[in-house]
Amino acid sequence: MVRLEDAIIARLESHGHKFEIFVDPDATDRIKEGKIDVDQDLAIDEVYKDARKGEKAGEEAIKEVFKTSDIKEIATEIVRKGQIELTTDQRRELLERRKKQIIELIVRESINPQTNTPHPAVRIAQAMEEAKVHVDPFKSAGDQLQAILKAIKPILPIRMDKTKLAVKLTGDAYGKVYGDILRTGYLIKEEWGKDGSWMGLLEVPAGIVGDIMSQLSRKSRENVEIRIVKPH
Repeated sequence: MVRLEDAIIARLESHGHKFEIFVDPDATDRIKEGKIDVDQDLAIDEVYKDARKGEKAGEEAIKEVFKTSDIKEIATEIVRKGQIELTTDQRRELLERRKKQIIELIVRESINPQTNTPHPAVRIAQAMEEAKVHVDPFKSAGDQLQAILKAIKPILPIRMDKTKLAVKLTGDAYGKVYGDILRTGYLIKEEWGKDGSWMGLLEVPAGIVGDIMSQLSRKSRENVEIRIVKPH
């Protein structure tokens, strides 16, 4: 459970009532998606009309607005539809964390079309600064990706791209790396060869091709063959 001193206040005003909860700032994205763990994501599983004063919201007001007394549903709606109140330090920390997530996403999903290699994270950060990119700490990295790419393209040659990898596993490699394959990309097709080998066509973000090939080779040693499939 998030500590009370680390929590932020999420507030929703509706039907003349005010509702507030203490929530983990790292959990807001998940809560908006309906993935809430009350024990971990809320500092206190109570709904307040004034959280700082400890004044709880009335049961009648809660039922009038939310049509339920289920704290999961109530908290999810407050975070989705309400406002998040942060201290200066919390806002700065959340903003820096969101910037880092966006940069990591761009590194993972894109390449420099001039070299067909990923841009270093520091160069992407510099381009974002030069373009005076606005990062919203309350929006997910994915939701802001396209607008930020559009802003930095005049400064940095960049292309979102996918790469297909043909992978062949022999011996005990299947058991060692199949889970990694499923986690790192989209498995387009797979089949077993007559010799007992496994073969698959994997689509992955262009920016992490080198990392994936190194990881699979390291874990499988001589029992893996990987080939980049060139587009026709």
